[in-house]
Amino acid sequence: MKRTLVFLVSCVLVGSIGWGMYVFARAVFDIETYEDGVPTFPEDPSFVQKKVKDAIRTMRTDLGDWTPEALDDIIRSAARLSAVGDQVSFISEQFLGTPYMGNTLTGDEDGSEYLTVNLAGLDCFTYLDYVEAARQSGSYGAFVWSLLSTRYKDGFLDFQGRNHFFSDWVEYNHAQVSDVTGEVGGDAAVSVAKQLNQKKDGSVFLEGIPIVPRTITYIPTVALTDEVLQRLRTGDYIGIYTDLDGLDVTHTGIFINNDRGIYLRHASSREGVQQVLDDDFLTYLKDKPGIVVYRPQ
Repeated sequence: MKRTLVFLVSCVLVGSIGWGMYVFARAVFDIETYEDGVPTFPEDPSFVQKKVKDAIRTMRTDLGDWTPEALDDIIRSAARLSAVGDQVSFISEQFLGTPYMGNTLTGDEDGSEYLTVNLAGLDCFTYLDYVEAARQSGSYGAFVWSLLSTRYKDGFLDFQGRNHFFSDWVEYNHAQVSDVTGEVGGDAAVSVAKQLNQKKDGSVFLEGIPIVPRTITYIPTVALTDEVLQRLRTGDYIGIYTDLDGLDVTHTGIFINNDRGIYLRHASSREGVQQVLDDDFLTYLKDKPGIVVYRPQ
């Protein structure tokens, strides 16, 4: 299936001071066509940085039951909603019932990293990747580009630069999401110094990824009073905090507050479930240490 489209490309320019400042320069480019869900490009080498263009050209795509046209309609419909939380809620709702599938991303410290769009099956973090990338876009073509800046540090395809930890998202992609855990939790919020990727025995979870000292702030489940819950917003990205050495969270989802109640919308790997669904928020959290809250911008 080929289709002509014009889309808005977000180019990430990284500052040289501190750990970098993202400046999003927006420009409209005329893309000739896309085929089987993958954009094709003019041959002009000045069109975009070669590394980014190559990432798109070698991407691996499995749209499952979706078509580019259907995804394009969803993204454009979401863009017409004024509230960011409503956009996240609308997009994420379209994937309810999608099967859970782990390990869909390809790459390791020794191999090639491929940009992957797999909507046939989602895990808890790829689900958030796709929802946030779609929210940042105005069309399916732009979604593919936004996924690079959502999933990777500085928007460049690289295994080491992939967001392997939930807190990498606000560290490297802070123009998209911000950490509001302290704001939501108030005096109940707790901050813990972690050595991400380092297990208790000194070994690492992921080879080829450095050990990163980072302070993680979370709200203990026992402190989720009505007052605290009222500060959460539909569309907030939720991380399930863990006390385990070397990890920040063990699961992620989206906070949803609607006329049925408050829910965690997430890709569940739970036996007998294994799909994207809405779980009662407090019931799900009753045996969990607490939550980390990131808010889309």
